[in-house]
Amino acid sequence: MSPEAFFRDKVVIVTGASSGIGLASARLFGSLGARVVMAARRLDVLNALAPSVAPEERVLCVQTDVTRDEDCKALVDAAVERFGGIDILVNNAGISMRAMFRDLDLSVIRRLMDVNFWGTVQCTKHALPYLLERRGAVVGVISIAGYSALPARTGYSASKYAIRGFLDTLRIEHLKDGLNVLVFAPGYTASNVRNAALTADGSAQGETPLDEGSLMSAEDCARHLARALARRRSQVTLTLLGKATILMHRLFPRFTDRLTYSYIAREKDSPFK
Repeated sequence: MSPEAFFRDKVVIVTGASSGIGLASARLFGSLGARVVMAARRLDVLNALAPSVAPEERVLCVQTDVTRDEDCKALVDAAVERFGGIDILVNNAGISMRAMFRDLDLSVIRRLMDVNFWGTVQCTKHALPYLLERRGAVVGVISIAGYSALPARTGYSASKYAIRGFLDTLRIEHLKDGLNVLVFAPGYTASNVRNAALTADGSAQGETPLDEGSLMSAEDCARHLARALARRRSQVTLTLLGKATILMHRLFPRFTDRLTYSYIAREKDSPFK
């Protein structure tokens, strides 16, 4: 089925919808005729962006901190009250980090797990009954770091591995229920996630170590996501580098460890230096 036909009148919740992949996905889904529920912590930002996503009658903004279970429930309740049900949940809200574990305050890892992992679990828990009613889909936006560990991102990699394990298990539990569970792993994608990445003491990094202009755009990433949902895929990995990294990790793990170390060591202001 084409994305145009698939998304028409679908009710889609997107967390982390105020920027990056989340915003690009919300805009694309809206352009394809979906009814879009945008979730993020800053309601003023969502309201300002909503007209670029869909007409007023097809978009809903809900202030949501995914670390709060009550917010996740309120998000789902608001979507059902406004649109009558849920077809797709895109768990995209997430934060990153950049610091050696030896230097890290453990509160940083707890924050990463609360947002990335528990945010996915809590939103999925509350949305699941409605998704099952419509034989819908739940997505976890992870990372190549959820397949092959990324040094100086211990909390980030751990949270993404955890999301993958959670969703892979959920897929098996609902093999007979028609629920589509998609683990979606972009490679490096241009966004503000690296600017906002937490450092060893929990403060924001403020500056990305990568050339964002050379990375896949959030809009391209969103198009891949839309196609994967329309085709009811269960796993998608983007970029040649991402696919090669996962394959090398499976076949030659020790060699891949050394390559990954060398790659991160070349980053601007690398934690290894």
